[in-house]
Parts: sequence; C-alpha cells; structure tokens
Amino acid sequence: MPPVSTRAFALPESRAAKADPALVGRDEQQLAALAATLEQQVAELRERVVELRRAPGRHGQAALDRDQDIHRLSSRLRLLERYGLDLCLGRMVLADDPEPVYVGRIGLTSSAGERLLVDWRSASAAPYFAATLAHPMGLVSRRRYRWSGGRITDYWDEVFTPDGYDQQAALDDQSAFIASLGASRSPQMRDVLGTLQADQDAIIRAGARTPLVVDGGPGTGKTVVAVHRAAYLLHSDPRLRDRHGRVLLVGPHQPYLSYVADALPGLGEEGVQTCTLRDLVPEGAVATAETDDRVARLKASAAMVRAIEPAVRFSERPPTQGMRVQTPWAAVTLSPDDWADAFDAPDPGTPHNEARDQAWEALVEIVADGHGADVPADQLRRALTRDTELTSAFNRAWPVLEPTDVVADLWSVPAYLRLCAPWLTPDEVRLLQRDDPRAWTDADLPLLDAARRRVGDPAESRRRRRRAATVAAEREYMSHVVDNLVAGDDSTLGVMHMLGGDDLRSALVDEAGLPGADPDLLAGPFAHVVVDEAQELTDAQWQMLLTRCPSRSVTIVGDRAQARHGFPESWSERLERVGLRGVTVTSLSINYRTPVEVMAEAEPVIRAAVPDANVPTSVRTTGLPVVHGARRDLATVVEDWLASHEGVACVIGDPTFPAGPRVRTLTPQTAKGLEFDLVVLVDPAAFGDGVEGAVDRYVAMTRTTQQLVVLTGGRAPA
Repeated sequence: MPPVSTRAFALPESRAAKADPALVGRDEQQLAALAATLEQQVAELRERVVELRRAPGRHGQAALDRDQDIHRLSSRLRLLERYGLDLCLGRMVLADDPEPVYVGRIGLTSSAGERLLVDWRSASAAPYFAATLAHPMGLVSRRRYRWSGGRITDYWDEVFTPDGYDQQAALDDQSAFIASLGASRSPQMRDVLGTLQADQDAIIRAGARTPLVVDGGPGTGKTVVAVHRAAYLLHSDPRLRDRHGRVLLVGPHQPYLSYVADALPGLGEEGVQTCTLRDLVPEGAVATAETDDRVARLKASAAMVRAIEPAVRFSERPPTQGMRVQTPWAAVTLSPDDWADAFDAPDPGTPHNEARDQAWEALVEIVADGHGADVPADQLRRALTRDTELTSAFNRAWPVLEPTDVVADLWSVPAYLRLCAPWLTPDEVRLLQRDDPRAWTDADLPLLDAARRRVGDPAESRRRRRRAATVAAEREYMSHVVDNLVAGDDSTLGVMHMLGGDDLRSALVDEAGLPGADPDLLAGPFAHVVVDEAQELTDAQWQMLLTRCPSRSVTIVGDRAQARHGFPESWSERLERVGLRGVTVTSLSINYRTPVEVMAEAEPVIRAAVPDANVPTSVRTTGLPVVHGARRDLATVVEDWLASHEGVACVIGDPTFPAGPRVRTLTPQTAKGLEFDLVVLVDPAAFGDGVEGAVDRYVAMTRTTQQLVVLTGGRAPA
C-alpha cells in the first residue's frame, strides 16, 4: 500500500491506518480552511506592505509610524510564509464542547470570523500543554502533530477521561514527546513548542511580578523554558505587551545566541532583545579572560562597582576660590557659594556629562542675575563662552569624562583607587594596578558599564548644542516665512494671520525629524529580563542586569551544580545578596535529553565535587554505551559517525579539530546550554581539578542526546 497523502497529511505506509477519514476527516476540514485563510492573509499583507513602501515620504512622527507599521506587517508576513499550515500544533477536545479547539503558534481568524487557531500563549490554550492524567483540566483528549516539509507525517492522541475512548482516537505506545527526543539535532534549537511538558509549561506561564528561579540539571529543558517564557510574557503580560521589545534574554555566549536565534520568531515573537553580558558594553568585543583569580574575585564584588560613584564625583568639585567675571556690560563676582550652587543644580541621577551642561547653565544664570534685564541672554551666553578664564576654571572643576578613562585611572593611579575604594588593602591596590590599564578583561566589563551609565555619552552635549542651534535656525526661518505670508495676505478672512501666534510658529518646526544618536537597544530599561546559565554570574555582573530592570521582574535559569566556581548558597541567599528579594524557586528534575547510559557515568563525576548536586533523572535509553578510546582515533570516530548518521557532532577539548557544517568544536564553557547528537570528549582530565574541572567534565558529558565518546591519551598525530 502506498503512503497516504492529502493536502495536509503525508503519512508513511507504516502509519496508513492513522489516515482513516474517521480519524483525520475533521482535521482535513480545519486545515483546508486554515490554508484558504493563510493564502488570503498573505496576499493582503504583501499588498499592504507594498502600499506603505510606495507611499510618499513623510517626516517626524508620521515617518516613524509608517516604519513601525511596515515592521509589524512584515514580521507577520514572514511568520505566515515561513510556516504555512504547520502554524497548527494540534488540537484538544474539551468536556463541555464537542468541537475541537486547534492550537497554533499564533491566533488566526477567518474573514468570516471563524476561530481557526488559538494562540499557544493564550489562557484558552493552557490545557493543551498543562493537562495530565492526574489533572486533565477539562480535557477529554489531545492530539499533537509532527510536521515535516509542511505536511503532517505523524500524530499522537492522548485520552484523559473515559468519554475520550468513545471518540475517534489513534492511541500509540509512544508519546509525541518521547518520540521527538530521538530526532536528530541541527545547529539551531529544535522546535519543541508542540511537545512542551506540563512542568515546563507551568513555569513558562508563571507570573512575572516577582523574581522566578528555574533550577534544573542538564537536559531538563531550562533553555526551552527561558526562550518560551520570554515569548509568552511579551505577548501575555499587560505590562510588557504595550512595550514592544522591552524583554531582554541574556545567554552565556555567542554560540548560545546563534542556537536560539531562530526560536523566538518561530514562537510568533520578534520583540525580544537577546545578548550576552559582553554585548552590554562596547569593550566586551575585545575583552580577554581574566587570568588572575585574585583580581577576578576583587572585581567580581558589588563594592568595586560602587567605587565608580566616588571616582566620578572626584571630577565634580566646585572651585573653593571666588573669581571676577568681566563681560561687555558689567563685572560680576562669583563666590565659592555661587560655584557650589551651580554645581548642585543638576537633577540627582543625571549622568556626569549631561549634568555638566546643567551646571554651566546654572552658572550662566547666576552671572545673568548680576546684570540688568536689558542684557540679551543669548549675547551674554556667547560672551561667557568666550571667557577663557571662566571656561578654564569650569573645565578643571567639571571636565568632560570618558567612561574608559575613569576605569583606566583606577588601574594606573594607586592613590585614586585608594580614594575610591578605601576598603582595599595596600596589597590589593597593588594587585589591581597594571602596565596597560586599557587591556580590558571580562572582569572589567561591569565597571565599564557602571562608568558609562554614570558618566553618560561625552558627545551628547555636543549633539544637544547642535540640535538646539538647528531648531533655533529653523524657527527663525519659519518666523520669516510666516511674517511674509501674513504681510501678503489680502483674503477677506485674513486666514494667514492665524499663523502669527507663537505656538503655531513653533509647531511648524518638525523637531522629530532632526537627526539624533542611534538608540542603544541594550541600555534598557527592560520590563523583564530572562537570564540563562545564571549560576555563573558574579555580584558585579548582576549589577549590569539589575540596573536595566528597575522592576526586578526577572526569570533566572540555571543549575547550581554547573557553577564553575562553586555555588555553596541557596538561590534565595545568593540573589538576596545582589538585591533580589521575594524570590520563588521552581525545579525541573526530569532529564529529557541525556540518555540513561551517559548519565550513569556523568553523575559520579559531579557528585564527587558537589555532593548535593541536583542531578536529574533521565527518561530515555538509547542502548548505546559510553565509548572509551584513544585520542589518536579522533578523526576516524567523527568521520565514521558522520558517514552513518544524521544530525550534529561536537568535539569538546580539542580546539584544533576542524569544524564543519555538521561538526562543532567547542570548550565546556561555550558548549553550555547546547545539545548535540554525538559528543566526543577529548582528554577530560585536562580540564583541571576541583569543582571547576568536575563541572566542565559534567557539562561536556551531558550535551549529548544519543552517544558519548571519551578519548584519552597522547595528542593526535598532525
């Protein structure tokens, strides 16, 4: 019998019985309606995007609104074109409604108002993911599809009540989820939306008012939860839904970001910003690893971040001597109290370089008060700007600062560091000094970030002055235009005289259309932050994130047993130290990824160093034992496996091994959060001793979904 194929279904011969019209007839009708609606909406979206792009050019807010409309419609169009029918994840039948409810990546309604798909993030879709035999949540049955090439190649039914057996259902001895675990991996995170488990879904849908910790060992789906929760919250939380793009997902390294890059758009959401900690500051692109553990520990403390404040305040000291300012109209004496008043004028929390402009304006006002009201303000301001004695005194007392200069001075001027961090011992001060203070390491990044926030953009004041000059010139020009129009208006009603008011004259200047600095999309504030592999963050690194999330609405994903430098505290104790209180801790304890055969060897490795490690229970067995061999066979092992398997292999421990389309070459650190069909571990003993070495070996071993090969011995021949 040939495979059974319709527009939606392409079941292989071995599953021909599941193509019975009694089983799939209702699905065929629904998916046919879905196909027609998709075709119509794709055509309409294409036409609308073309219309917007062809529309006459606009300025200011109108141009911004047009660009946002194009972005929104284009995102929707990309999603519909990317998935087609496989937007549909499956269906569920509720006890109080015989008509199936179909769940999709997005919600979709036909032109006639018929609901074709409910969005997976909606409350009405929650039972599809969360129902279990113990808690059916009103479900009679659930069906999950497996899609391949835009066609359904298999489906699985689950029955929750006796009534479900009276319906047409294809019951298998293998669930959709367990079957999906054996599928080959690709360089991107696999699509698991259709097979989310109840424990994962409960965490994804948890509230975001207080900090939430997701603690789980390898293979428990922590990264799945992190990515899906980001998409869910942005869609479902009213505080986030109206602030598109105000959710931040922070991963441990660039391979992780590449791995999950395709996942969020596939979940119907493009509004989540993703980054690593290095991406938060420009110097992160060139920073090297800190090789001195003592220096790393000192810079990891929140106290060192707080040293930035006195470091900047050192450059905001008013002169203690008075001075006489001579202008073309009068001579005015500036007393020390006048200087102090001017320096106190900036609003609290204003960045140093922006506050500098406010202090200068306050000083100008003080001098202006010493003149009569007849002196033109703009002329007085220009005269003071040309007063070299005044400007030199002001520049010495409140100079323009570069964030990098502030931090570099700490590592090159011992007296300055002692002043800003008086708790450091003389030996610690000497330890932190270095020959090249700008040879940035990853330990410097939190301080550079704090300095950048405290100092602000040194070019911003120049941009503000240029912008103010441009606005003033445009207003003067428009004023001349209006005067000419009014003078030439001979209409009966004198319409042009309406333009004579100051408000209308100002309205004719489109300030929104003036050029400005490109926004820093990672500067925040964010309404919610999701942090994966959070067990590695230092106190100083937490400050980088929490300054971007004033609400303290965060999802923290990690595993204490995978902390390379140890994690002796509880999550609550650890996070309270950095200012996160009222933390809810949840746990994932089922290992869906790593086979039993691999975990049997990995568990003793971590238990020896971390006896209380949260080692999860594996639910899969592949029948493939861990293979041990010689390092000289590395190339042969990888080549033989690639020739006989699909999927992706990863070599961990040999950076010289060439990577390829189906082969990754990583360290234990850069393999965190990722998974591969085959992992070849090279000389794991070389990873080191103690907790750090044990964690690296444990992480590397548990990246595999199918087979682990451990190679030891001398170096492979060149």
